[in-house]
Amino acid sequence: MQIREFTDADWDAVWPIIQEVVKAEDTYAVEPDLTEAQAYEFWVAGQHTVVAVDDTGILGTAHMSPVRPARGSHIANASFMVSSAARGKGVGEALVRHVLDRARADGYAGMQFNAVVETNTSAVKLYERLGFRIIGTVPGGFDHPVQGRVGLHIMYIDL
Repeated sequence: MQIREFTDADWDAVWPIIQEVVKAEDTYAVEPDLTEAQAYEFWVAGQHTVVAVDDTGILGTAHMSPVRPARGSHIANASFMVSSAARGKGVGEALVRHVLDRARADGYAGMQFNAVVETNTSAVKLYERLGFRIIGTVPGGFDHPVQGRVGLHIMYIDL
């Protein structure tokens, strides 16, 4: 598996991954009927976007940007999406490690995740294993389609 910069030629493979993740409504607070144009704006425009690929195609994607403009721009934010067919194969971990390395190389002081759904236990465990810690939880901050209102973690790692 290789992680490389996103190019517009990748969009036709990235868009279905975004659709799949967003339509599940269990990890992202994004409208499930997001249009393709809205998805591109959300995932690519103004972001540093990468894809994880192997000989079968694109397995997942990540994007990174400052968490806030101006005086908050020294802290990075990132998001990740992995196709259901590629989950459990280390794609997510490779994407997180790549983004952390890139954030360090770009001079960010830390990385903050603003909205990690507490029922997304595989992601929470991965982030904690890589050094993130939960610095707060918004009780009932996410309306899960099956489990109802669940906590929304804010997670942070010092770089």
